[in-house]
Amino acid sequence: MADFAKTQQITFKNELYLESGRLLSPVTVAYETYGTLNTAKDNAILICHALTGSAHAAGFHKPGGPPGWWNDMIGPGKAFDTDQYFIICSNILGSCYGTTGPVSIDPFTGKHYGRKFPVITVKDMVKVQKRLIDHLGVDILYSAAGGSLGGMQVLEWAVTYPDKIRSAVAISTAGRITPMAIAFNTIARFAITKDPNYNGGDYYGGTPPKDGLAIGRMAGHITYLSDAAFNRKFGRRYATFEGIYDFNGFFEVENYLRHNGYKFTERFDANTYLYLLKAMDIFDLTYEYSSFEEAVARIKAKMLFITFSSDFLFPAYQTKELTMLMEKAGNRPEWVQIESDYGHDAFLLEFDEQTEAIKAFLK
Repeated sequence: MADFAKTQQITFKNELYLESGRLLSPVTVAYETYGTLNTAKDNAILICHALTGSAHAAGFHKPGGPPGWWNDMIGPGKAFDTDQYFIICSNILGSCYGTTGPVSIDPFTGKHYGRKFPVITVKDMVKVQKRLIDHLGVDILYSAAGGSLGGMQVLEWAVTYPDKIRSAVAISTAGRITPMAIAFNTIARFAITKDPNYNGGDYYGGTPPKDGLAIGRMAGHITYLSDAAFNRKFGRRYATFEGIYDFNGFFEVENYLRHNGYKFTERFDANTYLYLLKAMDIFDLTYEYSSFEEAVARIKAKMLFITFSSDFLFPAYQTKELTMLMEKAGNRPEWVQIESDYGHDAFLLEFDEQTEAIKAFLK
C-alpha cells in the first residue's frame, strides 16, 4: 500500500450493555481504515481479526516495520481491493491492542481492570463494532470478513444485524466451537491461573505469569497446525541430541513450541488471553433464539464460507451444518473447501485460492 497505516482511537462514553447484564463505560476502540469511503457510503468492508490479532490488518506503520496481519489480502488489486472498497479493521472489545479490556484502567479505581473486567461475548464485540461503523457514517456494510474468532464475529453480524450487512465471508469458523476446542482452551486457563505469578489476575506492576501464558499458548498452537504440517516442519528431528537419555535433549517440535510460547508473552497479556478464550467458548448462535435453525434463518446476507481440509480445530462438518440450515431457510450460501495441510492457520497462509474465491464473491 502506498500510504502508511495509522491506528486511530475513538472513545464512546455512553454505557455499553453487555450480554452478562453488566455495564461498561467508557469504551475506547482502536481501528485502522484503508481505501476511501465513496459518496454513497456503500463500499465499506469490515475485517474482523482472530484471537490475538489487532486493528493493524494491512500496510506498515513505519518503513521497515512489520506488515499488518492480513497484508497479503488487503490492498490495491488484492482480495479486499482498496481501490474499490473502504476497509475497516477494529481491535475487538477485551483485547490488549488499544481497545478497552482487562489491561485498561478502570475509571472508578484508577487501576487496571484485571479480573474485575466483565466477561464479554462475541455479540458484545459486534455491538462495539456497530458503534464504530455508525461513527464512521456507514449505514450498511457491503461485507464483513474474518477467520476463526473473526469468523464468529462475521456470523454474529449476519444474525444480529441482518439489515445492516449485504454480504459476509466466514473463514475457518463455526456457529459454536467443539468440546475438543473448549478442552484445549481449558488447558490454557489452568496453566495461566495456576502460575504462581498470576496473583488472581492482579499482576500489573509486578511479575506477569509468563510461564502459564507460554504453556497456554503452546497448547493453542498445536491446534493451529495439522499432523501433516508438524511432520513437514519438524518430523522427529532433534534440536539438541545431547542429553537424549535425560531431560536436556529436545526435539525440534519442542523447541518450536517453547520458543513461540515465550515469544508470545512479550506481546500479549495473560488476562486478555483468558477473556478472549472465554468469549470463544461461550459463543453460540442459538443464544436468545429457540434453536440453531431459528438463529441461522435470520441471516439475509449473501454468504461465502471458506474451509480448509486439514483444519481440525474448526472441522468442515460445522460449516456443512450452517450451509444446510441456510439453504433450508431459503438462503443460498457459497462454500469453498481449499485443500491445504497448514491446518487452522491456513487462513493466514493460503492467499491465492482465498483471493480468487473472495474476489469472485464480492463482485
